[in-house]
Amino acid sequence: MPTLRRTLLATTAALGLLAAALPALAQKTVKVEGAWARPTVQGQGGGGGFLKITGGAQADRLLSGSTSASNTVELHTMTMEGDVMRMRQVPGIDVPAGGTVELKPGGLHLMFMGLKQPLKAGETFPLTLRFEKAGEVKVDVKVSSQPPAGAAAGHGGHGGHKH
Repeated sequence: MPTLRRTLLATTAALGLLAAALPALAQKTVKVEGAWARPTVQGQGGGGGFLKITGGAQADRLLSGSTSASNTVELHTMTMEGDVMRMRQVPGIDVPAGGTVELKPGGLHLMFMGLKQPLKAGETFPLTLRFEKAGEVKVDVKVSSQPPAGAAAGHGGHGGHKH
């Protein structure tokens, strides 16, 4: 009888640990946090957007985005080749299962092309991201000179340069 009791206690303890871990494992879709964009000035045709994506139970891929703030949303990367900053559009951004991808200044980021009006500090605008498996994820983008607390900060710029 003592062996059966120990087995039951061990099984109960193992099930308790599994139940505690299940919420993290059960996240089936991606999570998007800390979406922000830098303010722009009149006549500036594009602006940079940044955010953090956490993968769900399976790997996914960010395919595109759309917003009422601009004509198009492009996925971009930035690299340094010697002293020259190179921006390039990419067809998608891989999001590993359970992993995190930060879109931040100086690296992967969103470009809001064909801005319909300047992005003003303190305002927000809606953004819809389209993922291969998770489908559409809607977020609000905060316009700020500095990233919100906990958001992708990075370095590098989308000041006044043109693409």
